[in-house]
Amino acid sequence: MNLALIFEFYLMLALSVVALLLALWAFIDCLRRAATNFQREGKRTKTFWLAMTGVSAVVCLFSLQFTGGGGFLQLIAACIASVYLADVKPAVGGGGKRYPY
Repeated sequence: MNLALIFEFYLMLALSVVALLLALWAFIDCLRRAATNFQREGKRTKTFWLAMTGVSAVVCLFSLQFTGGGGFLQLIAACIASVYLADVKPAVGGGGKRYPY
């Protein structure tokens, strides 16, 4: 039984680290993008995404600090960072093909 608890502890710790890295990646990437790209692509504002990804990073950091895990708050923070990286980043990155309308 002790082995299962140790395994669970380290598994949750690893998932917390992954969530923190994901949130930091999203926040740093958001800092690097131009504010006009967000408005041009219709993806809210840069300030909105900076606030969302910044709060996500802070929540993940606190969840990692208190090794009990953040529960649903950490899950929500990881989801916000994932939405930014999967939807907003490709749109505002400027690396994709541009189709004339």
